[in-house]
Amino acid sequence: MEPLVLTFDIGTQSLRGVLVDDRGNLVCKRQIHFEQPYFSQNPGWAEQKGEFYWETICQASLELKAAAGNLWHDIKAVSITTIRDTDICVDKDGVPVRPAILWLDKREVEMEEPFPAKNAMLFKAAGMTATANFIRKICHCNWIMKNEPETWQKTDKYLMLSGYMNFCLTGKMIDSTANIIGHVPYDNKNSRWQTAKDLTNCVFPIPPEKLCSLVQPGEVLGTITAKASLETGIPEGLPLIATGSDKGCETVGLSCTTPEKAAVSFGTTATVQYTIDRYVEPQRFFPPYVSAFKGRYNPEIEIYRGYWLISWFKKEFAEKEEREAKEKGVSAEELLNRRLAEIPPGCEGLVFQPYFTPGVSMPNARGSIIGFSDVHTRIHIYRAIVEGINFALMEGMKTLERRMGTRTKGVYVAGGGSRSDEICQISADMFGLPVYRIQTYEAAVIGSSMIAFTAIGRFDDLEQAAASMVHIKDKFEPDMEVHKIYDKIYNEIFIKIFDKLKPLYHVLSSEEGNQST
Repeated sequence: MEPLVLTFDIGTQSLRGVLVDDRGNLVCKRQIHFEQPYFSQNPGWAEQKGEFYWETICQASLELKAAAGNLWHDIKAVSITTIRDTDICVDKDGVPVRPAILWLDKREVEMEEPFPAKNAMLFKAAGMTATANFIRKICHCNWIMKNEPETWQKTDKYLMLSGYMNFCLTGKMIDSTANIIGHVPYDNKNSRWQTAKDLTNCVFPIPPEKLCSLVQPGEVLGTITAKASLETGIPEGLPLIATGSDKGCETVGLSCTTPEKAAVSFGTTATVQYTIDRYVEPQRFFPPYVSAFKGRYNPEIEIYRGYWLISWFKKEFAEKEEREAKEKGVSAEELLNRRLAEIPPGCEGLVFQPYFTPGVSMPNARGSIIGFSDVHTRIHIYRAIVEGINFALMEGMKTLERRMGTRTKGVYVAGGGSRSDEICQISADMFGLPVYRIQTYEAAVIGSSMIAFTAIGRFDDLEQAAASMVHIKDKFEPDMEVHKIYDKIYNEIFIKIFDKLKPLYHVLSSEEGNQST
């Protein structure tokens, strides 16, 4: 009898329940795609009922149990990893008092109340007044406090999605220190909630009593309750192990536990993330996240609309491939990716900037594409999008290397885009580094399971777990002559686009604001 870990991975568009063995095999899997990942009561909003996620876990678990047969009795621990920055308000009984607000929600709130005088003075002295104001404006908690005061009064705990799932499974309002990634008063450096003395606590003033208990990754959050067992089929009493967010577990699952390995996610949000044993801010005023690898940190750069741009392109420009894909029984992405080879590196002068969604460091950013001529086709645009995402990730990688004082030796990829050989080879050529793909694109599941197996004593540490459970399946070597082309475009064009267009982005944002009032 081989021990198994049952791991759930809640993404933006689907949920997976997987049985994993200690060699990194996905022994049995059930994936449920969300027909409606979120609903929008107003433009830019993205909400989902908290109960929806629990009901989907129950469905996936029961279906997985039916498919697994006797293997179900070999489960020794349960773990869960979820999307980040998705918040749920619950009452004292753990019942959601309003829908969850997802990470891609773009609502904002204007706060008339000034910061406390001392904090305002320190923000000004540090040059972070604009950053503090922007973060306060986009905080979900501040919007609820101002617009739904009665909801806020009913809120006993303000939980991340992970914390709510933990409660549903164990009856405890508790979470991992590696899951607290969002706009909440969290001290990443010390892996604890902030106190009133912390400078930025006033940006998201959630009272301490509304925050849940925290444990370190690898610790037991609790055990599966009788109620949860009845609804999910998971044996009562099994330990639920604290792991981390989906991106954090993905980094562990790619074996990126040291800073010479870059974990790159070609997901809805594209990211480059490292694991390091000291606190290093990826950008000024931005903390590194607490790693799912206990005692370490994950500096990260995000491209907010990453491979969502592929979905956008497919919807707007790929009707032909969508039709052909249905006839051939393949995905439209596969057909599009085959055509990438038709276009030379650099897309014959077409350069794409993928900043469709503004961020804290680029509050007025927009997407742009420059260099059009009569030689360009829609497939040029498709390849330019792939290259543009990678150029942005290259910029993030170089920024992180400078700040950490390290050099990257290899890129380990995950996410939907990593399934494409063509995209992996383009990435190797652009980064000028070997690109590695592991045995499964379910890297977050592997990482979460590695932590759980280590917690129950199957491995001494995560390095030993990685040696057993992570296997390099494919390696893409860079063509350094092609890399020179990309390096030239990056240095002479791409990194200059944003500053050149920044004044126009500011005007566009102002005009958009005027039109919406």
